[in-house]
Amino acid sequence: MNQDYIKPDNWSIIEEGFNTERVKSSESLFSIGNGAMGQRANFEEHYSGATFQGSYIAGVYYPDKTKVGWWKNGYPEYFAKVLNAPNWIGINIEINGENLDLATCKSVSNFRRELNMKEGIYYRSFNAILQNGTEINVNVCRFLSLDLDEVGVINYEITPLNSDATIIFKPYLDAGVHNEDANWEEKFWEPISVAHDSNQAFVTARTFKTHFEATTFMQNSILLNDVLQDVKPVVTEQTDDKIMLAYNISVEKEQKVAIQKFGGYTVSTNHVNTFAAAKNIIEIALVVGYHQLFEDQKTEWGKIWKMSDITIEGDVKAQQGIRFNIFQLNQTYSGKDSRLNIGPKGFTGEKYGGSTYWDTEAYCIPFYMATKDQQVARNLLAYRYNQLQKAIENAEKLGFKNGAALYPMVTMNGEECHNEWEITFEEIHRNGAIAFAIFNYYRYTGDYSYIPEKGLEVLIGIARFWHQRATFSTQKNQYVILGVTGPNEYENNVNNNFYTNYIAKWCIDYAIEQIQVVENKYNSDYVRILNKVKLSQSEISEMKKVADNMYFPYSEEHDVYLQQDGFLDKELITVANLDKSQRPINQKWSWDRILRSPYIKQADTLQGFYFFEDHFTKEQLEKHFNFYEPFTVHESSLSPCVHSIQAAILNKMEMAYTFYLRTSRLDLDDYNKEVEEGLHITSMAGTWMSIVEGFGGMRVKNNALHFEPRIPKEWDGYSFKINFRNQILKVAVQQNETNFSLEGETAIPVFVNGKEILVEPNSLVTV
Repeated sequence: MNQDYIKPDNWSIIEEGFNTERVKSSESLFSIGNGAMGQRANFEEHYSGATFQGSYIAGVYYPDKTKVGWWKNGYPEYFAKVLNAPNWIGINIEINGENLDLATCKSVSNFRRELNMKEGIYYRSFNAILQNGTEINVNVCRFLSLDLDEVGVINYEITPLNSDATIIFKPYLDAGVHNEDANWEEKFWEPISVAHDSNQAFVTARTFKTHFEATTFMQNSILLNDVLQDVKPVVTEQTDDKIMLAYNISVEKEQKVAIQKFGGYTVSTNHVNTFAAAKNIIEIALVVGYHQLFEDQKTEWGKIWKMSDITIEGDVKAQQGIRFNIFQLNQTYSGKDSRLNIGPKGFTGEKYGGSTYWDTEAYCIPFYMATKDQQVARNLLAYRYNQLQKAIENAEKLGFKNGAALYPMVTMNGEECHNEWEITFEEIHRNGAIAFAIFNYYRYTGDYSYIPEKGLEVLIGIARFWHQRATFSTQKNQYVILGVTGPNEYENNVNNNFYTNYIAKWCIDYAIEQIQVVENKYNSDYVRILNKVKLSQSEISEMKKVADNMYFPYSEEHDVYLQQDGFLDKELITVANLDKSQRPINQKWSWDRILRSPYIKQADTLQGFYFFEDHFTKEQLEKHFNFYEPFTVHESSLSPCVHSIQAAILNKMEMAYTFYLRTSRLDLDDYNKEVEEGLHITSMAGTWMSIVEGFGGMRVKNNALHFEPRIPKEWDGYSFKINFRNQILKVAVQQNETNFSLEGETAIPVFVNGKEILVEPNSLVTV
């Protein structure tokens, strides 16, 4: 049974009614971020029930020492933890001598949360009766400014309903935080200084080992019936990593009292003096003021939605799902800072650590290319180029040489920091996604300049890795790749994973092809690069030999490529014949049993068919889809989107729609029973793809856009926009027609079901 307490709504995520069992799930679902920082939806006031406290600063991490019983050569020394940052949102509240705590109130009624995705603002409200009999109404509004991205804003209002009240607001800053998933219970933050000045307070702390310094700050104002009050704060608690102020105010029955708290972080990655920067940003925020910050937030989110919104008519749950995914992607990564990337949990939890997986290249880049300008996608490619030397060092630790590059499975700074051996050493297909992203970027943007400037060096390092990783089998008289884990992590240490072998061959071929293009058209870059990487013609010939003679396991009986050599040795019982009580198998079965089963965690062979669709016929895709889909349990968030796209291509619309709902509402409906740990941010880009590439059928072929629009029977219509080479095309699909319109200077040709049409600026074309 999936959770279903989130109310269907086109623009908001809404929860009604207070239930302690749901608090941690809602803390994930109502998370907010602005690209520079983010936080789970923890209560501002003290809560003694089960909660998962989490605030995060982009790019700040801690190298938590690897915890394994049996060390293996090449193991990463540490696991890069996404750090729980100092807490600035806290406001303890005392009413007539009793602390407000929803876990201990006599009653809580009219509890409601709303995350307004259109405006990027989070609201919470409730009525409560305290043990002392005081009845109150509370309204809270919170947002992280997109404009001033170091500033967060809280407006916390209390109205006593049945008597006058003495209310004490106790806003605080606390750097004495820890991570739930720390390996050794280490403390991550070292306090440096605590200061306060009237309504402002500051806690400066530094991370151990990585030495990121952050000043966490707050500025408080008290208002009575919306009029600013002159209430002097008292310092009620001060330690070396925490400070709490107290504001005491008497309120008559039905008067509204509020604390407005500005808070946030200034970080050493952006400032030499974080304390001075904090004082400065507070002054700027005070000049702008609460109401203007609130209005600016709505304006900035309006600009984001103007480009990235997808509308769905006639299906509120589907509409809510896609907007939730788009909203979270934009909260996590704005594209402004090329040092940052898209972590799999974004700012919503600690699990997985690291800020970058292959998810960025395989799933996220298409979303950012099409909904922002191409510079954002180029920044994501440059991020990997800047870490090329580390990728070469990662490969050297495993015994590779001569500039072979192995990009990490998980990283913060380019070093591998994932320490499950079957993934760290074996899930090497990740290297292929880095190369594919370079190809995909050029295919989509037409901007070749990235390849001679930076990309070719990355492609050569990756091709060298595949060349060295392949083994010549005298028995098969072909090159094989042994001991790997493919995208399907439910098979470890297998030989000749189809997807891995296929992408390895493609990477070598593509690198050689680009070497030739750069030699012919960018000769000075060619000379510079070959001198730098010391690549010879004989090495290129050796690489080509590996690519031309790569082995792919194949079954004549089923007429399909095999996921790996031993797949047919398994007991091939389909998921439909698996007892539902056994799902999800990753929570019900031993690892031994999973590895021997035929069950596929996520698209694997089919991932290859997704990336290299034009290498195969539709008949081949159908055969492989029909063979592998029945064994796929979709226990990875990255799985349903690929299957949705392929089901749409094959006109299996019921299936495509079911998979779309699953990917778009994965977290809202908690399919995997783990949403309290955080959201699945990177797979949300796959949700976007399942509409644009799946139902919309969008492809780029020969420098032109192609569409094969389809529509689920549950929808009346849907629309999306894409920025294609600095022209914005809007596509609106109805049950019986598709409309195209263009915001741009010059007409562009578009192919619909293979037929060319010309879309003129500011005019509608109906097909």
